[in-house]
Amino acid sequence: MTLKNMAKEITINGKTIQPGENEMIRLNVARLPSGTVISIRVHVFRSKKVGPTVLVMGGVHGDEINGVEIVRKSVNQKIFNNLTSGTVIAIPLLNVYGFINFSRDASDGKDVNRNFPGNMKGSLASRVAATLTKKVLPHIDQVIDFHTGGSARYNYPQIRYTANDEKSAELARQFAAPYLIKKSNIPNTLRKIASGMKIPTIVYEGGESLRFDGFSITRGIAGLKRVLHFNGMLKDAPAAISKPIVFNKTTWVRADKAGIFEWSQESGCKVGIGEPLGAIRDPYGEFEVIIKATREGYIIGHNNAPVVNQGDALFHIGYQVD
Repeated sequence: MTLKNMAKEITINGKTIQPGENEMIRLNVARLPSGTVISIRVHVFRSKKVGPTVLVMGGVHGDEINGVEIVRKSVNQKIFNNLTSGTVIAIPLLNVYGFINFSRDASDGKDVNRNFPGNMKGSLASRVAATLTKKVLPHIDQVIDFHTGGSARYNYPQIRYTANDEKSAELARQFAAPYLIKKSNIPNTLRKIASGMKIPTIVYEGGESLRFDGFSITRGIAGLKRVLHFNGMLKDAPAAISKPIVFNKTTWVRADKAGIFEWSQESGCKVGIGEPLGAIRDPYGEFEVIIKATREGYIIGHNNAPVVNQGDALFHIGYQVD
């Protein structure tokens, strides 16, 4: 691995952090109409010994609180305070506005993760993306980006990584979430921009937006420790509970009708073609539609919404196992 920081100082927003030092830096992004300043808190933890610089981040989407909690808890538990080598730059919460407004997006209704590399003179979402791209990413060797299922959808703990990128694939294997999913890069996302900067990036998905999920948080912290241990940055890490299942493809099972939705199979279950997964019923007791699996595979995510519209995504199935 070619390291960007060979035991030299790191300067972020005018603040210099030497090897062996820990600092918290505020990056001011914008000022709201109320005069409130939106700023990003960046924790920098440095060992005296040369090693990779890893960005550990949550809250790209403001309502995905499991990712925020994974990074917050890791900082609070001082996991990064005694690194055996390298540097961790930890950002528990990137999209501050979305977080305080229980929203996925920024004030302009735009998704931060569709606005990379961003523009320092653009919308709030674009400014957040630009601040990370310009002031943080140039120092980074690896990215671990923590997310949560959105819009009442629960994601079973999983890592998404760039197809045909062996470095991100190796990080995914070392993280050892229950499921690993190969994904093409989506334009204007952090993973796409980081890939262009030759920074291997993995995205952890676990739990549901606006709802804590202890299982996903625990799995996320354990996986983070395994990656840092693999890098030679931590002395030890918990062993993987099971061998990860790798999926080459995924598909959604969608609602044929609108109505009251009740699932009978949940995320983490293995299913066969035609197997019943749940049912949609009208409020008046006049019809019932059984939802069936369209592929043999594993449910990697499911919808917890009690009322759904025709065409809504209900079950996310991973298939074509490596």
